[in-house]
Amino acid sequence: MFSIYISFFSIFLGFLLYFIHLRWKAEPENVHRKLPPGPRGLPIIGNLHMLGTLPHRTLYDLSKKYGPIMFLKLGNVPMVVVSSPETAELILKTHDAVFASRPKLKAVEYLSDGTKGLAFAPSGPQWRNARKFCTQELLTANKIESFARMRKEEIGVLVRRLKVAADGGEVVELGEKIGDLIANMTYRMLFGGFRNSDRFDLKSIVQEIVRLVGAFNIADYVPFLEPFDLQGLNKQLKETGKAFQKVIDTIINEHEQDARDGTHKGSKDLVDVMLSHQNSPKSYSIDHATMKAILSDMIVGAIDTSHTWIEWAFAEIVKHSRVMNKLQEELISVVGLDRMVEEQDLPKLEYLELVLKETFRLHPVATLLVPRESMEDVVINGHYIPRRSRVMINCWALGHDPKIWSDNVEEFVPERFIGKNIDLRGHDFHLLPFGYGRRSCPGMNLGLITVKLIVAQLVHCFNWDLPEGMLHGDLDMTEKFGLAAPRAQNLLVIPTYRLHS
Repeated sequence: MFSIYISFFSIFLGFLLYFIHLRWKAEPENVHRKLPPGPRGLPIIGNLHMLGTLPHRTLYDLSKKYGPIMFLKLGNVPMVVVSSPETAELILKTHDAVFASRPKLKAVEYLSDGTKGLAFAPSGPQWRNARKFCTQELLTANKIESFARMRKEEIGVLVRRLKVAADGGEVVELGEKIGDLIANMTYRMLFGGFRNSDRFDLKSIVQEIVRLVGAFNIADYVPFLEPFDLQGLNKQLKETGKAFQKVIDTIINEHEQDARDGTHKGSKDLVDVMLSHQNSPKSYSIDHATMKAILSDMIVGAIDTSHTWIEWAFAEIVKHSRVMNKLQEELISVVGLDRMVEEQDLPKLEYLELVLKETFRLHPVATLLVPRESMEDVVINGHYIPRRSRVMINCWALGHDPKIWSDNVEEFVPERFIGKNIDLRGHDFHLLPFGYGRRSCPGMNLGLITVKLIVAQLVHCFNWDLPEGMLHGDLDMTEKFGLAAPRAQNLLVIPTYRLHS
């Protein structure tokens, strides 16, 4: 019992000393500079208590009072939240070089070498070389095209399985089917013939990584609490990180052994490409640690984001039969009912593009873009943003502002994009599925092909209905918060095959 009292006293003393430290560490020269407006915080925790279970919604509500550029203190971390396209453009384009870095996050630190990857690495020569390598060697147009046959094969496997379910009138959990499809496509692209199996069960490990990276870790904001691991996250991060590293090490070692033995068959996967650049004289020569960090980013980024976007699109398509009918009419006009969709058909599917835009507007995959960190003091719209401040772009707010989208902002209306020069590549800062600027997603082209092809193929091959007794209005459209913002409830549907062959 005495030891418990000592522990509580130590924590209390730590809080007290930490609060005193915060009160005295303010730089005198910054006192009179005008920070962006924002709510007053509490000692030690700042505004952490205000975020709630869906921070993107809370922050949007706060922005209605404090404006499109808002300052909060999360623990001892200064945070600037941006909620308008105009301000997002200032951060992501005008001052892109200032905000090109990333803050250090405990999850990335435990799961991989966060300084050597792409998504979470701080700005610097290491990150620039890794990005150059990915854009010039891994994710080129030719490399993406080389995997077209594989994408067709994997989608064909899913279509055949769904046809069997359709013949039996079965209810399927569509989100799970889509997740498995994208995982297998990603693994084959990265690792060759590898598919998720009991040998590794990489799918379960990746699901745990996504959960942990998306979890709110108080140690990121109140660092002196890290040793206490009050949430138990650090222990889970260490265990999951070890399991993931073991799988990736095994796969890389097997590729190296195949190369030595001359037993590698088929076209090169992305691990083969990486291995060919070890000790390369080129500026982007990479080592094993960099390989594993890049693979980690690509696996999590490819699987979680695409899966979430596609599942939300199907939920809206099923909920709005008018949209499904119009999309199928376009598919019949472009493709016909005697064959499946091919990748060369995708540029002709204009209504599909509208559906995906409207899906992302209402249900942005990353409700809050991965935070950036300012590398120097800067003034934005008359507001001072100190060096090492974290900056978050609230994509959910961008898509739900009635001043931008009109009073029917909560309704799913793909036609709202007709005649508007708003694309999915972020150029107008209204939709930012891949970010923008130096820290934009280098896998954007691959991601768009994947999402468009899967949605088009499954809408073309099947009609989709809700289980018996369930009305369209009963479909739960709430989200969960995380690295991506998936549906809170599983999407249960009944497919009916509609092609002639």
